[in-house]
Amino acid sequence: MARKCDITGKGPLTANNVSHANNKTKRRQLPNLRSVKITLEDGTTKRVKVAASTLRTMKKRAAQAATAE
Repeated sequence: MARKCDITGKGPLTANNVSHANNKTKRRQLPNLRSVKITLEDGTTKRVKVAASTLRTMKKRAAQAATAE
């Protein structure tokens, strides 16, 4: 299974490890994925992998929607 957010599509990035001697080697920066159960419109639940930043945004928008009502 790919390390990718199911909602936003965020995936791994590439960067450099830099040593004290300024040697550079390639590394991967993986997204901070969490496994979350989401309730769909028809009432069923599905387990999806979501980035932590996406989960924070989802919670914030849910709170905003609740206070708007």
